[in-house]
Amino acid sequence: MRVLIINTSERTGGAAVAAHRLMDALNNNGVKAKMLVRDKETDQLTVSALPQSWRQQWNFLWERFVVWTRLHFKREHLFEIDIANCGTDITKLPEFQEADIIHLHWINQGMLSLNNIRKILESGKPVVWTMHDIWPATAICHYCRGCEQYQVECTKCPLLPGGSMAKRVWRQKERMLQGQCITFVCCSEWLAGEAKKSALLAGQRIVSIPNAIDSRVFCPQNKQQARQTLGLPVDSRIILFVSQRVTDPRKGMNYFVEAIQKLVQQHPEMRKNTGVAILGGHAEEVASQLALPSYPLGYVSDPQRIVSVYNAADVFVLPSLEDNLPNTLMEAMACGVPCVSFRVGGIPEMIDHQSNGYVAQPCDANDLAYGIHYVLAEADYDELSHECVKKVARCYSQQSVANRYIEEYQLRMKPKSLNG
Repeated sequence: MRVLIINTSERTGGAAVAAHRLMDALNNNGVKAKMLVRDKETDQLTVSALPQSWRQQWNFLWERFVVWTRLHFKREHLFEIDIANCGTDITKLPEFQEADIIHLHWINQGMLSLNNIRKILESGKPVVWTMHDIWPATAICHYCRGCEQYQVECTKCPLLPGGSMAKRVWRQKERMLQGQCITFVCCSEWLAGEAKKSALLAGQRIVSIPNAIDSRVFCPQNKQQARQTLGLPVDSRIILFVSQRVTDPRKGMNYFVEAIQKLVQQHPEMRKNTGVAILGGHAEEVASQLALPSYPLGYVSDPQRIVSVYNAADVFVLPSLEDNLPNTLMEAMACGVPCVSFRVGGIPEMIDHQSNGYVAQPCDANDLAYGIHYVLAEADYDELSHECVKKVARCYSQQSVANRYIEEYQLRMKPKSLNG
């Protein structure tokens, strides 16, 4: 069985990381899997890039320009909307023609257009589409922010003032999916539940399979050595915040800053024995806002250094306002680091409240602060850490995730009369 995994980027972004890990998991479990990406970042032989062309950059810029004009030349929401109006036809590429299964992941920002996806569907090859957010089930947004229009029909998008773009893209997606049979895989039960409400995906197969992680790489290591490697204090407790861009409002930095302030007010001794490490782009911009000593680590791409960052921490805090199945939570838990997050999206499926971490009430900085203190000072820390590692081994191992995908591939490859 040959599987072609398609994603915009090879390494950058949560979807890219998850897609790459799935490729490794499949190859380690008897499937020949390759990736096809627009943005190739390594020399790995199992990853192919689109043919080099000025059109790649043009596709990205043109889509952004069209969205920008509809936003009345404002940057707000510019990268929260995708209309898939341009992309690359991959059906003639040898990687596509050799594949038995076409597995789409995050294909936005000029990678594939809706017309390109329609050609893939009309090729007759079985298609599986992993949803890393809700975009395949809506017209143009990646997160709905409470909007429920997609359950009937997207018309005017709350992210887009005026106009009928959402309705037009919705109709294009309807035509693209008409008469087609796709397996949509959601990375969390929460997202699967949301996808099943979508009028756009009515009649399609929707299942939930989590992302995989290589626990041989992400695993507990010596905290003192990890801190020495990173130049972090070895005699302090470390609270960790991680995001690709830490200033992304969706990741809840404002609530994190407020929670740290409340912690210091309630437990002033923490100023002397606790610090905050921040991993991600723009980390230095928020470090000065925190009431505890802070250590901005910037953006890191080296996997071994990322593992050291997790292992240097005593608790990982991710106060996302919307999220599916964050890779960062899984990575921290695999390293035995208890996590504290809001009860949103698929996060409660990962963190078992007061068993391997703490699940705070959404948008409640007080509860978030209590959860951090609970992990650091009230709970049996060793037991929390042990339960983190057990949860990852049970639910997110390469073998378990790969086997579930292989079952879906085999189902898709059956004759249509048996496929339902």
